[in-house]
Amino acid sequence: MATNIFEATSANWDAEVIKAQGLIMVDFWAAWCAPCRIVSPTVEELAKEYTGKVKFVKLNTDEHPDIASKYNIMGIPTLMFFHGGRRLDAIVGAVPKQQLKDKIENLLKTHGT
Repeated sequence: MATNIFEATSANWDAEVIKAQGLIMVDFWAAWCAPCRIVSPTVEELAKEYTGKVKFVKLNTDEHPDIASKYNIMGIPTLMFFHGGRRLDAIVGAVPKQQLKDKIENLLKTHGT
């Protein structure tokens, strides 16, 4: 995992996401998920591009089903955006990088860092 991407677990979810400052993007994924493997390099690229602006977090839904269930994750990858402890938006599926960049830019404009 890239050094600027954090790993969330059931134990550290609140610290890594809910209580974290600024815009946070959580990648809900699983090892067996082919679309997750497709989107993973894009998430890593975005984490480098938005260092200091957006916090990127990955959560393995197989290892932490309680968190996935809490947020009604029905398909993966789900890329969910948080700010101030609340869910702002989500994108489900492997989408083009530009679509994710557009979403991040819009959320940064409305919610800042």
